[in-house]
Amino acid sequence: MKRITLTRYLIEQQRQHGTVSADLRLLIEVVARACKAISHAVSKGELGGMLGGAGAENIQGEVQKKLDVISNEILIEANEWGGHLAAMASEEMEHPWKIPGDMPKGGYLLLFDPLDGSSNIDVNVSIGTIFSVLKCPEGVTDPDEQAFLQPGRNQVAAGFAVYGPQTILVLTVGRGTVAFTLDREMGSFILTNPQVRIPEDTAEFAINMSNMRNWLAPTKRYIDECLAGKTGVRGKDFNMRWVASMVADVFRITSRGGIFMYPADNKYKEGRLRLMYEANPMALLVEQAGGAATNGTQRILDIQPRELHQRVGVILGSRNEVEQASAYYKG
Repeated sequence: MKRITLTRYLIEQQRQHGTVSADLRLLIEVVARACKAISHAVSKGELGGMLGGAGAENIQGEVQKKLDVISNEILIEANEWGGHLAAMASEEMEHPWKIPGDMPKGGYLLLFDPLDGSSNIDVNVSIGTIFSVLKCPEGVTDPDEQAFLQPGRNQVAAGFAVYGPQTILVLTVGRGTVAFTLDREMGSFILTNPQVRIPEDTAEFAINMSNMRNWLAPTKRYIDECLAGKTGVRGKDFNMRWVASMVADVFRITSRGGIFMYPADNKYKEGRLRLMYEANPMALLVEQAGGAATNGTQRILDIQPRELHQRVGVILGSRNEVEQASAYYKG
């Protein structure tokens, strides 16, 4: 069996389609190496003193875990010196991270959630890293927050790593979605799914049921119909899945289909998840795999961002179910 590494895949994408420049390839490779380092830190757990809180809150007002801080530092240190980035932005930092003046600058912007699903760290449940790549606007040599405020359809690459029994990297460079598995002995990401396809229909949904009291009417209608099963208007039984880790929930959807919902509600009027470094990269990955992603009334990739840490409602996954749920919001 031919083993295709991440590097070989990216080089072949450039040769065949001209979609991956040398700098973009290097950027993705560096992010992947950082994910390997984070995976190693996660696997150490208590043995490496990695569990527990960091004693501070991030810009989101969320209590930081030690691994949140460590993962953020790993990604910054890995990427700031390579010469392919103009700036970085992270869930853990209020403002964009500017490339130090003594380092060369490149033409790309990197956004990331360094460790998604932090509440699961101490209970040994899958967590991960999400990232998004944009081109720095032409003529901008000292990018500020405004340079990042581009709609998700402008992304040139997006991906996430999930740290579970295997460490898996799911990636798109705009020509479909693929998945790589980390060969720990060789230290390489090996292509294990060259064409991720999300089934159009599903009988699984993922939503945080503890928020039911805050749901808007369209959300309640859709979930009630799923829960009614074969005796209801949908005429089939649904199973519910909820890991409280977006990377784990979305990876399951890329593997076998499903719908993931974290919509706006009466508590989070605009939604709970962050548009720029959670919803946008996941939406691109899902769409490139044949699925759909919306905030209920608008395609996520068409939303014009207003601020770096903007929140948004998210409904994504199997196309027919996303369209079914969206019809209730639009109606």
